[in-house]
Amino acid sequence: MGVFHDHFLGLEDYFCAGGVVMVPLAVLSVVMWSLIVNRVFFFRRLYRKNMSRKTALAHVKACQLPDPKQYRGAGALLVNAFLLRRCGMAEVDRFILDETVLVLTSSLNRHLSLIAVLAAMAPLLGLLGTVTGMIATFDIISIFGTGNAKAMAGGISEALITTQTGLLVAIPGLYMSGFLSRRAENLKQRISAVGIYLRRHV
Repeated sequence: MGVFHDHFLGLEDYFCAGGVVMVPLAVLSVVMWSLIVNRVFFFRRLYRKNMSRKTALAHVKACQLPDPKQYRGAGALLVNAFLLRRCGMAEVDRFILDETVLVLTSSLNRHLSLIAVLAAMAPLLGLLGTVTGMIATFDIISIFGTGNAKAMAGGISEALITTQTGLLVAIPGLYMSGFLSRRAENLKQRISAVGIYLRRHV
């Protein structure tokens, strides 16, 4: 408990030393990681308990919704969405299937652009903190000269801490943005492949 308390106090001191720019950096980090966790779990669910194309076709022909306990993957998501919208006329159902595939593949991109933008903004906010820290340092120099090293250290510390924090937020954020984009493209291909297969037999 004492170790946790010491770490918390150290984190609080670090946060305060970074100055006012640390607040938007912290908010940005929380929002970005909330979206990342949301997408990770959503994509993970679409990769598990997937159904084959033949099983998907069997469900469509029987007009049977997939059992969520047995199938929860990308193919099951397509079959479920299509069966809820189909009208029973073959020609119209093909258009409905195409539209369903388009809607589902587009939904996979949700939040990905925002995650990339937030990750790119983090180092810019860090740079803003660097500028404000250096301005504070020069203000102190203009008043006290270069003899007051302790007063100067606060501004320099603010400049370095915000830069460091911006990079710490941006680097894993950009990695996860690329990782999630690759997962989304893979899932789009899976949904499109099932959609093409079903269209031939609907």
